[in-house]
Order: sequence, then structure tokens, then C-alpha cells
Amino acid sequence: MKQNTVVTLAAMKVRGEKISQLTCYDYTTACLMDQAGVNMVLVGDSLGMTMQGYADTLPVTLEEMILYGRSVARGCRQAFVVVDMPFMSYQVSPQQALANAGADAVKLEGGRGIQEQIRAITGAGIPVCAHIGMTPQSYHAFGGFKVQGKGEDGAAALLADALAVQAAGAFAVVLECVPPKLAALVTRKLDII
Repeated sequence: MKQNTVVTLAAMKVRGEKISQLTCYDYTTACLMDQAGVNMVLVGDSLGMTMQGYADTLPVTLEEMILYGRSVARGCRQAFVVVDMPFMSYQVSPQQALANAGADAVKLEGGRGIQEQIRAITGAGIPVCAHIGMTPQSYHAFGGFKVQGKGEDGAAALLADALAVQAAGAFAVVLECVPPKLAALVTRKLDII
């Protein structure tokens, strides 16, 4: 099995192949996922809820993401590893985002509002996966963990966010808690995975 990269994943999308991605927080599970042939492994800040017992992802620190990210990366030989940037590690400025983007690939939550951060990080040669729709770091602003992109205005805003992160240089975008028809539309409109 060969190493998955941004280039091999993009080629899979062009060929219409399914791309698998799972979330992982530890070396042992990463080894199992890698051996099973998972294409991408995300080290999610959801570890705050699943591994640390917090009510949300907001208390997770950059240092914790580095620790968990290194553990997962050591277990992956073929899978492409993406590490979440935690709350307030990139929102302040593009310079802050670049300084804190210490992984082979990172994931940031947000759409049009983080275009400059994506440009700064990708400009340094670090691949970025964007995350739009229900973004857990902003769940207070949404009034909880709720489906996003409802109605005509919501759908238009979500599509605009997707196109913006693609234009900024993201190689992929996660769509979370988005109506299925809207997710299918966004997927068709984008060149990225």
C-alpha cells in the first residue's frame, strides 16, 4: 500500500473513488486504522470530549493537540494525518495561525472568516483541511450542536464558505451537520475533497 498524500487523495476524487477518513487519538488505534487501509486519519479536538471528559472542545490546548497528533502520526505509515487546530490557536490572525500550524496537515473551523489564515498556512507549504457547517468550536454561537445550512439563505452562506476555503487553498473541507442535499451540492461544486 502506498502513502496517501494531498495529490493521491485529489486523484481519488477525480476518479470518483471513495475516500475514507476516521478520527483517532492514539498510537495503537492509528496502527489499526493504517493497517486497515484508511486513507485519512484526523486527530480531532473532539478528544476533549471523548478522551478528556469535557462538555465541549473549547478547553483543548495546542500542546495537547501536539501530543496526541505525534502519537497518531507515529502509528500511520500510509494514512494521511490531519491535526485539528484547537480553539483560539488560529482565530486571532494569519500570523498566529501560521505560527501554530505545526503538523504535516491541519484542520481549521470556519469559512470566509478564516480565508487569510488558510492562505498563510498553505503559503508555507502546510496543507489545510477546512471545516464548515456545524463547527464545534462555535457551537455557542449556533445555540448548540445544530444542523447548519437550512433554508435558502443558510444554504447560500454554506456554499459561499465552501467556495471561499477552496479559493484560499484548502485541499479538503469537512461538512458537519449539513442537510444531505446541500452536502451533495457542495461536493459537486467543489474541486477539492
